[in-house]
Amino acid sequence: MRRVPQVFAQKGKEDSMNNEFDSKFAALVEKYTELLTGEIGPELQEKVKYWALYTYIAKSMPALAKHWNETYPEAKNDIMEIIKEIKQLNEAYRSSKSEE
Repeated sequence: MRRVPQVFAQKGKEDSMNNEFDSKFAALVEKYTELLTGEIGPELQEKVKYWALYTYIAKSMPALAKHWNETYPEAKNDIMEIIKEIKQLNEAYRSSKSEE
């Protein structure tokens, strides 16, 4: 059985541990967004979270992604726009780094 991280396992603990985890995870997402796109805005970080989770689901559970796409075609269009935007930002960022 997998071990549950302490941040989620201990009930009744003060929120300080959750806040500490949240801030550390936010720093990870911020850095990942920066390395991926060259930008760090909060809206972009949110899009990167959606992009990362959706692409992981699509690769690891394609039937689930297909079902979701069919059930929510408007949301599918939204995520496809996010994927397109992240891809464009990544390509532009890589291109600018190679020119330096």
